[in-house]
Amino acid sequence: MRKLIFLFALIIGVQTFSQIHDPVKWSTSVENISDTEYDLIATATIDGNWHLYSQNVPENGPIPTTFTFKGSTDYLKKGNTKEEKGHEINDPIFEMVIKYFDKKATFKQRIKIKNTTDFVVNGVVEFMVCNDSQCLPPKDVDLVFQIPK
Repeated sequence: MRKLIFLFALIIGVQTFSQIHDPVKWSTSVENISDTEYDLIATATIDGNWHLYSQNVPENGPIPTTFTFKGSTDYLKKGNTKEEKGHEINDPIFEMVIKYFDKKATFKQRIKIKNTTDFVVNGVVEFMVCNDSQCLPPKDVDLVFQIPK
């Protein structure tokens, strides 16, 4: 009986230890700005005491958040992806001032549409998150934006 209880405890312990952290959930939306312009909005919801790094971090720092949008004849990108204000701290791990987001972060990319039909904009966000004790490896997440007309 003791061996059975030990085996059961060992299995539960291994499963708990091997859980994969996924502290950031991404959602997308589209905002109509004018007859020909839309904002693609990517929102990160960040769990607990994790934080997501800005698109602009100093060299030799953490991996910045990066957006890539698949090219298409349906639209043109206007400028770079914009982000909210966030927080700046003197990060003890990287020993530099770094901008990051906690709880929630919103990023916007303006596009100019080139046609009058519905279409989809596909993108990818690469990002890295850390908490007070660990950093997770960079991760890529696919983003899909439905452009109505």
